[in-house]
Formats: sequence, C-alpha cells, structure tokens
Amino acid sequence: MTCPPRILVLPPRLTASARTLRATALRRGLRIVEATASAVPEGLGSPRWAEGIGCTGSDGHAVHLHAGPSFADVVAPALGIALLEAPADWLARLPRTLTQRDIRATTIGEAYRLRRPAFVKSPNDKSISALVYADGSRLPGPDAVDPATVVLVSDVMTFSVEYRLHLLDGAVHAAGQYAEAGRLRVGPPDGDALAFGRDVLAAAGETLPSAIVVDVGRDDEGRWAVIEANAAWASGCYSADPDRALETVLRAAGPATALSPPDVDFVR
Repeated sequence: MTCPPRILVLPPRLTASARTLRATALRRGLRIVEATASAVPEGLGSPRWAEGIGCTGSDGHAVHLHAGPSFADVVAPALGIALLEAPADWLARLPRTLTQRDIRATTIGEAYRLRRPAFVKSPNDKSISALVYADGSRLPGPDAVDPATVVLVSDVMTFSVEYRLHLLDGAVHAAGQYAEAGRLRVGPPDGDALAFGRDVLAAAGETLPSAIVVDVGRDDEGRWAVIEANAAWASGCYSADPDRALETVLRAAGPATALSPPDVDFVR
C-alpha cells in the first residue's frame, strides 16, 4: 500500500487546540488518523495497528503525531516517530536573568525535605501536578511516585500575563497570549514577549531542539521570565497562527529517519 505524503495521528478526546490543528492539517492535505476509543485501544502502537492505518513509518513516509505524553509514548515508537523535547533540567540551567527565580532539578525524594512553599512540577509531562506546595510533605508520597522521579522545584513567581511561543529553527515561529492574572485569556502576541523570546533563543537556543514550545510571562514589576518549555507535539496552540503552530508540531513529532543531527540529542 502506498502511504499519503503526510499522516497526522491524533488521540481520543480532542482538545480545542487539537481540533484546530486537525482542521488546519486537513486543509493542507494531510491525512488524519484518530483513535476512536476512550482509552488507548488494545494493540494501538503495535506494528499490526500501524499497518492498519496504511503506513508503518519505517518506509520513509512522514507520519506525525499530536497528543499527550501517555498516548505518544505508546504510539510513536511503532510508527517510527521521534518525539522532540527539552532536556529535563533545561529550565534549571537557564541563567537567572531569564528566569528571575531560583529553579532546581532534583528528585521528588529530595523535594520531600522542603520546609517552605515552592512551585513543583514534572519537567516534561504531568505525572506530578504543577502546583505551589506548602512544603515537601504535601507532594505525592513514595507509595504513589518513585522517589527517584525528577521534578523541577522553583521559587513561587506570579505572572500578570503569559504567552506561548512556538519556536522553529531558532526563531519565534508563532505566538499568542494564553493567560492573564492566572486565568485563561487568549489574545495576540505582545511585541515585548516576542522580543524576550528572541533573547531566550540568543542565550539558550542551542540547548533546545529545532521545534519546541516555550512559555514566557511578565510579572507585576514588569520583569520578563521563562515559565517553562513544553513539547510542541503535546501543547495547545491557543491564539497562535494555526498553520505556523502545525509546522512546529510536525517537526517536533516526525519521522525518526528525517532527524537532523542536532535534534538526535533531544529525542524523548
């Protein structure tokens, strides 16, 4: 069977952003494959299932994915998709001038020792809820989470406005506002946010894959800071230009055979 030029695989229960990207992909001639069950179907991601959608991904055709980590981790290997993401400690390695706060990458076992409020999250998924914890005793216990699990622990910082930047090939490719005063509020990109995104790329662009999402924000004192990095293949596009957001997604989750050498080090 001959594969279409490009296939975009989507999970069950599409978000609003996923529906936007689906419509954009269809308009651009991509074939869409959606899982229809309420959970990952038995056999999904197996070579047999991959053959069932008309392409295994092992023959050089472009199969892409937009989904959350749990779905992607099952499906991507069988389809020959390389998932790009930032290193787990990327945020912690940024200079203070870009974060405006202390951030450490550590294990949750170590974080249990916290005796102060801190914002704690998983680096590249949502296995640890991203919240301000009063102290380490409020974190999920060792009966629920392996104590060796890596988490990011940071000072608490409040942002008055937040923006999502889709970065592609060392440039801000798409952007949009997604929050204001901690609440969802979408809008156009701010010129200062775009300028700060360029500053981040100039300072740390070589430490990121060619396609990634970086969230940035401004606090009440007017200070700009990096909030976090997210995998483009698992991120919403909010008000960003959907064509440009899709281009970032396709690069961030595409054929492993098409990886550029610099991106090899950023495969999940």
